[in-house]
Amino acid sequence: MYVLGIETSCDETGVGIYHAQKGLIHHLLHSQIDMHSEYGGVVPELASRDHIRKLVPLIRQALQESQLTHQDLGGIAYTAGPGLMGALLVGAATAQSLAWTWQIPALAVHHMEGHLLAPMLEENPPAFPFVALLISGGHTLLVKVDGIGQYSLLGESLDDAAGEAFDKTAKLLGLGYPGGPKLSALAEQGQPVFKFPRPMTDRPGLDFSFSGLKTFALNTINASDGSLQSKADIACAFQDAVADTLTIKCKRALEQTGLKRLVVAGGVSANRQIRASLTAMANKANADIYFPRPEFCTDNGAMIAYAGCQRLMAGQHESLAVSAYPRWPIDSLPRC
Repeated sequence: MYVLGIETSCDETGVGIYHAQKGLIHHLLHSQIDMHSEYGGVVPELASRDHIRKLVPLIRQALQESQLTHQDLGGIAYTAGPGLMGALLVGAATAQSLAWTWQIPALAVHHMEGHLLAPMLEENPPAFPFVALLISGGHTLLVKVDGIGQYSLLGESLDDAAGEAFDKTAKLLGLGYPGGPKLSALAEQGQPVFKFPRPMTDRPGLDFSFSGLKTFALNTINASDGSLQSKADIACAFQDAVADTLTIKCKRALEQTGLKRLVVAGGVSANRQIRASLTAMANKANADIYFPRPEFCTDNGAMIAYAGCQRLMAGQHESLAVSAYPRWPIDSLPRC
């Protein structure tokens, strides 16, 4: 069965085609970075309008380049949340309209479930059960995963997500949009001059808090000489603090659950310092660690097509109602 996946939760329009036996057939991605960079961040209304312009042409292109037609499709999966409401509605309405026209089932997919399952697209996918760290611009979650739809929330951010803290700190440093990658690039030029706190690591539990780290960065910036090297040193210290915090919490999660497999996914999982820190911890703990390839760390249609295919094969599908949820707890999803 071929499944078309549609991703429009924020500022990237993604389309993917996945086959139940053949695997990933094709995927395309249109980024809105250039458009939003002028404003220093995502403008929701502009994001929605750009999805409207780009989504249907991308679907046509993906089918044509895969040498498929809509008659080959067995279903459509679309991101229904969490995300920007207007952007989600573009994907949901398009998916439901096409599903009704083509007389195939449609399925609403949880955005973070797509990220969680992205490593399944690799040649060496993780086996269940495992601990998953999901780190993106809007979410920081630790989840125990016993199977698709079998999710137990272990910890989450109580304020800013890791990616959000990266972007806000980058803005304080005067870096452009998107801030996270620019901060990481600047951090490579930094030296270990400053020591930032590792928030909430001195107490039990698996929740996160990054807003205080952002405030610490602001105070350090205000007290610095404002030179490029000083900014690089601050970026380095900030990135090390985030990486260490995530690593300490993941180590606790593995110990708490007794599991020896860790999946790390979401846009921030592409960060090289975070990958290196988590990999070193996993190796020391004799645990296996899995990351999606960089192109599947960011939002993409391939992960939505995969997640949707698994649930469609299990007999799940939606009514004709358009579903979109700006907030949607991942542990509320049905078992597959």
